Amino acid sequence: MKKNIALVLSSGGARGFAHIGAIKMLEQQGYNITSVAGTSMGALVGGIYASGLLPQFEEWVSTIDKMEVLRLTDLTLSSRGLIKGKKIIEKIKEIVPDRNIEDLRIPFCAVATDILKGKEKVFTEGDLYDAIRASISIPTFFQPFQIGEDFYVDGGLVNPVPINRIKRHKNDLLAIVNVNADIPPEPKKEPEEKPADNKYIRKIRSIQAKLAKEIPRNNKDSIGLFNLSNRSICIMLRQIADLTLVNHQIDITVNISRDSFEIYDFYKAGEIIKAGENATLKALGLIRE
Repeated sequence: MKKNIALVLSSGGARGFAHIGAIKMLEQQGYNITSVAGTSMGALVGGIYASGLLPQFEEWVSTIDKMEVLRLTDLTLSSRGLIKGKKIIEKIKEIVPDRNIEDLRIPFCAVATDILKGKEKVFTEGDLYDAIRASISIPTFFQPFQIGEDFYVDGGLVNPVPINRIKRHKNDLLAIVNVNADIPPEPKKEPEEKPADNKYIRKIRSIQAKLAKEIPRNNKDSIGLFNLSNRSICIMLRQIADLTLVNHQIDITVNISRDSFEIYDFYKAGEIIKAGENATLKALGLIRE
């Protein structure tokens, strides 16, 4: 007999690809996901899952390399953010056609932050991709997403693990996938990378020069404007997530180390999905630490 679960997917940038692996393992172990709530990448993966096309999305993201990430990166010199975000949404729409949230096969909600009002915005109806684009708008990286007179940024600023927004049915278990866990990362061998030099790389370097700050390439780099903002957001996100988790009774908790991957490692989707699979099997007691 299948065990019903209400599934909550955290924010966490590229580490959110681990949500795909978690969902796969939960279903393989006989769990039936009856509803899903997500923030940022959790909203992206959760919305695509609720649409019924997660396998197709996984097949595509598993093939993404650095060059594909750069091709989908519509860089801009706007003071509102480095990335417009239109290219990636249009590409995903080719795989998962647009639809309204209320037409999805299970209840779904996405969390964003209304940056002008300083309040949480919960999307439970309306255009799916408007909700996703609003939720994934990492400040300084993605430009805020405008709907009407309102501007939205990443929901992780106010609710990185939206447990309180999940719709639970009677007897549903509560399952959480947290990709910002304060645990040691699994050891892994980094593959050697060949240097690349093309118009996309040159464009990024040009923007960096104009900003007069480098985007840090490793933890030893000095803290510039981009790095300072990124680290500040991550610290705030983790603190809010920790407070949320200790105040709820959770039946299944899948943890991915916050140090396992960087939040912009989108070209490592296949590796991150696998990490999500392993973490879920550990959480279910099916493999040993």
